[in-house]
Amino acid sequence: MAGNREFYYRRLHSLLGVVPVGIFLVQHLVVNHFATRGPEAFNRAAAFMENLPFRYFLEIFVIFLPLLFHAVYGIYIAFTAKFNTRQYGYFRNWMFMLQRITGIITLIFVVWHVYETRVHAAFGAEVNYDMMANIVDNPFMLGFYIVGILSTVFHFANGLWSFFVSWGLTVSPRSQQVFTYITMIIFIALSIVGIRAILAFA
Repeated sequence: MAGNREFYYRRLHSLLGVVPVGIFLVQHLVVNHFATRGPEAFNRAAAFMENLPFRYFLEIFVIFLPLLFHAVYGIYIAFTAKFNTRQYGYFRNWMFMLQRITGIITLIFVVWHVYETRVHAAFGAEVNYDMMANIVDNPFMLGFYIVGILSTVFHFANGLWSFFVSWGLTVSPRSQQVFTYITMIIFIALSIVGIRAILAFA
């Protein structure tokens, strides 16, 4: 019974990591990328997102609650995982280990980012270009954001590979190998989008 429960929890954890959390990540990176066109372009994009209908409902039930479950159960997975990269230094063993490590880094980064933006906004601060520019004006924070973005994007891209395998979408070794290259391209593309965006604030 406990084994069945864990099986379904892991499936739900995997699903939520892609839908809706992964979709939100891509959307968030795209909105932030408007900063490369200047403060006004970013502020317009941010204002559009702020004024979406049912925004609070969407934030709570489509973003925060799925993200909370994914994060909490992800911590359990990370700290119960057994790594064997020393005995078996295969590519997928390293990806397995990096997925757990980047999950913890991503959680720290997301919590801090939400605190600096959404929590401050709840106390009257305006989420705009100037807010982000002030945050990354500190070189340490800029470095922290770069590491956080790379970690988050890797966790999503590699998690996408695991999702396709665990849900039976890529079964054969050949399809899994091909999808490895696809997820690498996704990682590189989203990393470029994210890094360009954060450097535009700097």
